[in-house]
Amino acid sequence: MNTNNKKNIVIKIGTTSIIKNDKVDLTLLKSLAELIIENKNQFNFVIVTSGAVGLGATKLNYKSRPKSLKRLQVASAVGQIELINQYEKIFKDKKMNIAQVLITKNLIDDREQFVNTTQALNELLSQGIIPVINENDVVATEELKFGDNDRLSAIVSIIVNAEKLIIITNKEGLYNFNPDKNKDAKKIDYIEYDSNQLNELIPLSKTGEGMGGFSTKIMASQISGFSGIPTHIISWSKSNLSKAILNEKVGTYITASNKKIRLRKLWIAYGMAPISNVYIDEGAASALLKNASLLSKGVVRFDNSFKIGDGLSIVFNKKIVAKGIAKIDSSAVGESSVLIHKDDLIIL
Repeated sequence: MNTNNKKNIVIKIGTTSIIKNDKVDLTLLKSLAELIIENKNQFNFVIVTSGAVGLGATKLNYKSRPKSLKRLQVASAVGQIELINQYEKIFKDKKMNIAQVLITKNLIDDREQFVNTTQALNELLSQGIIPVINENDVVATEELKFGDNDRLSAIVSIIVNAEKLIIITNKEGLYNFNPDKNKDAKKIDYIEYDSNQLNELIPLSKTGEGMGGFSTKIMASQISGFSGIPTHIISWSKSNLSKAILNEKVGTYITASNKKIRLRKLWIAYGMAPISNVYIDEGAASALLKNASLLSKGVVRFDNSFKIGDGLSIVFNKKIVAKGIAKIDSSAVGESSVLIHKDDLIIL
């Protein structure tokens, strides 16, 4: 926890909000800076920002967002300079100091890196400096191709023990149907974390201009929610952000889980790359819901061979119901033994 005892709020700004006509929206940044000043006596703020790839692609005259990993990395490296310079200029005009922080999402898997990052961010906050965080795209791999900063913003929220995560995007919030395809779609004002509503929304989500569609925003709220942090998803306006900061009704508010999940299990759920799907029978599925370990006798089949320590996705009724770490090799499945110990298993 930071030493100045103020609550921390993490604000994630998506590409579609911060980039207008291939440039940084300076009006948005000015309004953001003004809101931070207005609320700085009550809260510390951490900003997770997208936009570097889009800016770099424009500067390099790419016709569209590059698809190859190398061109993405180049665009990000070039665009990051422009992005952070605009933040620095606007916040300096408001007499606030910012710090550029580039993070790779796999820090959730590295205890030393996690602790060091926690200490660095909390020291910045204790000195009244606003961290402006982005994915370290030059060294990132699969996240650059498939992810966005949504998951990163949730991990940052955990690192700084945030009071709340606010995600700013190009829609008013989450909807019961895809609003781009269904004119009768209605915004969901409030979601109870421990209901099935979040998971049910994932198939309805659609990727926007940035890499992160609404499924990644739902995932972010699951990650933060697992750790006891609520999420507010809103569209950009100074008024909307002010309401979200002050806990007023706006966008979609997703409560935190009643059960706080340990960091290791968060990594198993969202940081670990599974080696194989493991299909289980009804008896094993029932046992998992009662907080039992997964016994190998409950396994029907699996896709790929795996070794001790490999990540596994557990499938029942065509759905991934859990993830965990193998305690035995795939060659030993079928014997009377524990495949995944309950300490290394998380129900999704």
